[in-house]
Amino acid sequence: MGIRFTVLSSGSTGNATVVRNDDTALLIDAGLSAKRIDELMLERDMLGSQLDGILVTHEHSDHIRGLGAVARKYNLPIYANTNTWKAMQKSIGKIAEENIRIMESGEVKEFKSLRVESFGISHDAAEPVGYSFYDGKEKLSVATDLGYMSDKVRDAISDADVMVLEANHDIDMLRMGRYPWNTKRRIMGDLGHLSNEAAGAALSELMNGITKRVYLAHLSRDHNMMELAKLTVRNAMEERGCFYKDSEFQLCETYYDRPTPWDKVSSP
Repeated sequence: MGIRFTVLSSGSTGNATVVRNDDTALLIDAGLSAKRIDELMLERDMLGSQLDGILVTHEHSDHIRGLGAVARKYNLPIYANTNTWKAMQKSIGKIAEENIRIMESGEVKEFKSLRVESFGISHDAAEPVGYSFYDGKEKLSVATDLGYMSDKVRDAISDADVMVLEANHDIDMLRMGRYPWNTKRRIMGDLGHLSNEAAGAALSELMNGITKRVYLAHLSRDHNMMELAKLTVRNAMEERGCFYKDSEFQLCETYYDRPTPWDKVSSP
């Protein structure tokens, strides 16, 4: 089967993704209620009892809102680095000692035949990370909540077959939006979120003939639209000399209110 995944929900209202292969199923973040996560998984013919663990990117509520409840309901181990555990412990309630698992930034763990590598990212959290998943020659990378595309992140995801990458906001929409200026400055800063333009610029440097699909994720409901994000990302890539045919490379959508279809990383 290789690696398959579905982005259950993506955005400021809650984030959760399931990644699985032949023998392992992992939830990345649990930023919605346990009930809602169950509903979204059921839409993709999956049960919480089939999960083997939960990986946490960082402690913001839209990534851990249902974390404690899901872990307790299905007796699941939670994997996060030491600083993230310290930052989120009071928010997620009591977790069984055996389910508190430390996975430090940059560490690689084997989950049977699924290998997972974490990598540090730039965001205003204790020690935020992204993850790359490997099964044989297949690679999936998940990187959202990025203030900017650092060399470290670029190296970590550069040879992924498929990526889930943040395209959070349109810069002009954000500047004209209702948020106070200090919030806008945080979002646009190096510890904030990746804009459509920045995502396109990063992808223009990452494209090497290996990556087949990029899912644009964590879109702001107030300051972005999916069609605008796709258009801006594509234009930013082309302005930097990165042209592609739709048959060779696709920009794919994620949603805040429904899961993406299952995608096989090995699919053309």
